[in-house]
Amino acid sequence: MNLANDNDKSDVIPEGAAQAAILSVIVGVLSLALVNIATEASDGFKETVHGIGKLWMPGAGGIGPYSGKETLSLVVWLMSWALLHIFFKKRELNHRLVLVIFLSGVALATTLIWPPVYTGLAHLIKGQ
Repeated sequence: MNLANDNDKSDVIPEGAAQAAILSVIVGVLSLALVNIATEASDGFKETVHGIGKLWMPGAGGIGPYSGKETLSLVVWLMSWALLHIFFKKRELNHRLVLVIFLSGVALATTLIWPPVYTGLAHLIKGQ
């Protein structure tokens, strides 16, 4: 039986990679919320986003621009995960800070995806 010495830090793996994965989720979800607002504010952007979804998703014509919203969110999430992983893999952020950022991001994204909020913001962007 091998008992590790608690004072030996040589085997400690930085948790930055895991923290990067957690933070990238927020980037992806917030991108979905922002694309949702933008498609509501601009018919041209809505058609473009729908076209992106139709490029690869079977049946995308039946669900409208949601297919493109999900596609863009997926791309942003994966790119942010890769970039944050590279940046944080050998570092370790404060756990409480990561938790606060994550929970704040969830709250903000949930608020931005709520129909009264995103339609109101879209009308402000349109100038109506």
